[in-house]
Amino acid sequence: MTRDLPNTSRSLPIALLRARERVMGPIRNMLADAGVTEQQWRVLRVLKEEGPQEPTHIADRSCLLLPSLTRILQKLEAKDLIRRRVHPEDKRRQIIDITAKGEKIIQDNMQVTLRLAEEIKTQLGPDRHEALLDLLNDLHDLKT
Repeated sequence: MTRDLPNTSRSLPIALLRARERVMGPIRNMLADAGVTEQQWRVLRVLKEEGPQEPTHIADRSCLLLPSLTRILQKLEAKDLIRRRVHPEDKRRQIIDITAKGEKIIQDNMQVTLRLAEEIKTQLGPDRHEALLDLLNDLHDLKT
C-alpha cells in the first residue's frame, strides 16, 4: 500500500460513483419496468421539462455525447417516444420533441421517481440534501 494514494473512502471519483449507484439503483429497476434506459429517460425528461429543441442542446442538458445521443434518438423514435422535424429556419437542422407516448412514460413513472428522491432527501435531511446539490452544482461549474 502506498501513502501517495488517498484512501478510496476519501477519493472523490469513487465517492461520486458510489453515490451515483446508491441513487440510480432503484431508478434502474423502475426504468427497466418502463422499457427505457437511463439515457433515454434523461432525454425524455429534458424534452418534457424544456420542450422541443435541437440535439446539441439535448446532449448538453442530458449529459450525453452527441454521437451517443444520435443512437438514443433513433431508438426513441423507433419506439414512438419522440418525433423529429426540420428546423423552420435551417433545413439542415432538426428539432426533437416528445410524443404523447413519451410523456405517458414520464407521467406513469413520476410518482416513483419523486418517492425515491424524497427517500434520499429524508435520509440526508433537507439541509444536507440542498447542500449536497449546491456542492455538486459548484463542482460542475468549476473552470477546467
